[in-house]
Amino acid sequence: MSIAKKITLLFAILSAIIISLLSGFVWYFSNEFAFEDFYKRLEARVNIAAQIKLFHDENNSAYAKMRNQYLERLPSERELVIEESQLEKAKTELKIPESFFDKIRAGKMSRYRSENHFNAGKFFKSNGKNYIVIISADDPFGFRELKDLQKILFAGFFLSIVLSFLVGWKFSNYMLDPLRKMIKSVKKIKAENLHLRLDVKQGTDEMSQLAQTFNNMLNRLETAFETQNNFISNASHELRTPLTIISGEVELALKTFDNSPEQGLALHKIKDEADRLEHILTSLLGLAQSGFNGKVQPREEVRMDELVWEAKDSVQQVHPESKIEIDFSKLPANEEALTLKANKNLIKLAITNIVSNACKYSDNKPVLVSLESNGHLLSIAVADQDIGIPQEDIQHIFEPFYRASNTSNFKGYGVGLPLSLNIIRLHRGSIAIQSQVGIGTTIKVILPII
Repeated sequence: MSIAKKITLLFAILSAIIISLLSGFVWYFSNEFAFEDFYKRLEARVNIAAQIKLFHDENNSAYAKMRNQYLERLPSERELVIEESQLEKAKTELKIPESFFDKIRAGKMSRYRSENHFNAGKFFKSNGKNYIVIISADDPFGFRELKDLQKILFAGFFLSIVLSFLVGWKFSNYMLDPLRKMIKSVKKIKAENLHLRLDVKQGTDEMSQLAQTFNNMLNRLETAFETQNNFISNASHELRTPLTIISGEVELALKTFDNSPEQGLALHKIKDEADRLEHILTSLLGLAQSGFNGKVQPREEVRMDELVWEAKDSVQQVHPESKIEIDFSKLPANEEALTLKANKNLIKLAITNIVSNACKYSDNKPVLVSLESNGHLLSIAVADQDIGIPQEDIQHIFEPFYRASNTSNFKGYGVGLPLSLNIIRLHRGSIAIQSQVGIGTTIKVILPII
């Protein structure tokens, strides 16, 4: 999920929580106080009814006149004066909970509402008898207003969520637009155009700081790449020239030496070490060059089944006694599933290094090279029956000059697999390895079909 979507979703959720809390607050207090006025009108009628019905004095006529002239009759209004001895019978008719009467017995004005039907009651004592006066009525208008408020709150809630989602989407896009432009600019920067820089806006906000940080990093990368490029350009000439001279002089000395065994042994040792140094130099230059400008080297359509055969031929020229078996049983009929857009020389070098290692460490036991494609990924598996790699060494075998602890009896420099890994990564692929000591090793190269 993109950051814009996450921000929008989070904004909508927070808005929903805030709006729901606000709506609940409005609903609660509206529900509590919407009928307060109506209850007060009922309570006034309770007191007036008690005065008229239970207390007979000179003010009764005034109360009755006020009742008739100034207090309108409420919808479904009902007046009950219940003697305490008749209370149990009245309860079954009124359908009012016991808590209502408990509050009355405590000497307080009691209230009870069922939907839009309201009740108010109070305890009175007159002429030595106990009475309960109850006034009930309907308040359709207040109840309707509360229902309308409920509908408005629900509609407002959902409308607010939609609006908050839209506003959040616009807000997140607005805030992340500089970041998107920055990403677009960074994607254009490659090894061949490291001189490009991001546009830094004036200001001290995080986006400006991020752009400036990228530019500082690009400055360091450009300097490092230029240094490496200069080394790659100059090292071949500067280092190969003295090696060539040493090798030539040693070969001349071998032709003219005086048959002294010690002198011949020393000259052969110098020649071997010079060849070894030249091989290391070649591997190092290949490793450095593949890491620097492999992406700008020309690419072409390469049939991987044909390349595997070429790699086999190359290995057998160096190890003629090797036994390499090719398995194409899992190949699809569609040749497009076997074709990669790659630098043929580099990818051939990577496969050749892996197969050559398998042959070298397997003591001429069969090495199986299998090719498989599923339409999106192409895999090349090299399985051998070699000495195996100890588990503690597997995580280091792709480090330059690292050699497993059980390879001391085999010649090698520890640069073949790192070079292969660099080349495979340049083609957006990966390498997986499985190995058991004394059983064998399987290395699988996985490449995307472009």
